Amino acid sequence: MINNVLRTVTLVPVAVVMSLGTSLAADLSGTWLTEGGQATVRMASCGDAVCGTIVALKQPNDPDTGKPQTDVNNPDPKLRKRGIIGIQIVLGMKPNGGATKWSGKVYNAEDGETYSGNITMLNATSLKLEGCVFGGLICKGQIWTRVN
Repeated sequence: MINNVLRTVTLVPVAVVMSLGTSLAADLSGTWLTEGGQATVRMASCGDAVCGTIVALKQPNDPDTGKPQTDVNNPDPKLRKRGIIGIQIVLGMKPNGGATKWSGKVYNAEDGETYSGNITMLNATSLKLEGCVFGGLICKGQIWTRVN
């Protein structure tokens, strides 16, 4: 009888934790507004990772030309004429260090560089995205807000 009680006391918390495991994992999918509202990024699965694509810009046209903004700072001359809308800027983010953190790469169209990156979910409606250099020693981040 005591063994049955101990087994029940031990198994119940394990079952509860296992059933909550998937619901505790943060969900990055959806549409996010970058800090300052300059761009809207749609986060979605890309294989076994999460990727983010620019779907809208606060200022979609270049003020100097009146034409859609392009990836003018890209180091690859062939890509400099592609539109900013549609560019994937969050690349291959995979879970790292728990249910609320991912690591991968981040493309910054403002300087044309790709950085190692991290995403940390702060709560259901905000995340922190960081781009890092020197193996993660120096990072710069933004807080993004969920649109939907």
